[in-house]
Amino acid sequence: MSALSIRILGIDPGLRNTGWGIIEASRGSRLSFVACGRLHSDTDASMGARLAQLQQGLARIIADYAPHEAAVEETFVNRDPQSALKLGQARGVALAAPALAGLDVEEYAANLVKKTVVGNGHADKAQIAMMVRVLLPASLARSADAADALAVAICHAQHRNARAMARRPSELVK
Repeated sequence: MSALSIRILGIDPGLRNTGWGIIEASRGSRLSFVACGRLHSDTDASMGARLAQLQQGLARIIADYAPHEAAVEETFVNRDPQSALKLGQARGVALAAPALAGLDVEEYAANLVKKTVVGNGHADKAQIAMMVRVLLPASLARSADAADALAVAICHAQHRNARAMARRPSELVK
């Protein structure tokens, strides 16, 4: 990793499966694949134990890959309230684990992730996975959860670059 690159952890939260992906964003818009995967929680365990499994898994990934920043997908759930509550608890872990490790954490709406990566805010999982392979040819995403997490990281890389470019003119005035 060069001094001018930043390592980004993307997280696609879920109680049963949480996808994670790590990329490096170099100066400009160059992106490189680092790693990805999926964390599973034991569906037979208590809610507290399942959330602890996700937190420990994310903590291990953060320790192993040393990302600089993290991005989490905001999830849209239109199922029953109980499912929404469980997903919200998993999202809490996905936000807290990198924050506890000292990382800045950003959130992105699912349709913004899709629009940024695919160009269509209503893209399906197959389209997302295909574009992730195009943007990160070395990607080894074997699950939709991992591909979605890489898409979240790509979205963050693009939007952080846009924010940096927007700040530069005002910084030049100082």
